[in-house]
Amino acid sequence: MLVIDLENAPPRLRGRLAVWLLEIRAGVYVGKVSARIREMLWDQVCQGLGEGNAVMVWATNTESGFDFLTLGANRRIPIEMEGLKLVSFLPMEEADETSDLD
Repeated sequence: MLVIDLENAPPRLRGRLAVWLLEIRAGVYVGKVSARIREMLWDQVCQGLGEGNAVMVWATNTESGFDFLTLGANRRIPIEMEGLKLVSFLPMEEADETSDLD
């Protein structure tokens, strides 16, 4: 299972993802694809995202049962702790400064 969530994404990117995945809500895509297609889709997201942000989550053989990648300015920062991927939140002021730097 693969889930991609986009915020503030250009229509062209949304259309490309809709070819491979089902858009169940605005900017939320799900499907079951191979690792090769997953990597190709993430490359498309990286190339076409612009000023938006994205997260991709997929099922895999890890302790938590999934893995994820993020792209773009967001308060949620992935961190790895003792082999587990977790999410840390930046304070509101720091998140605003980070988005101004991009």
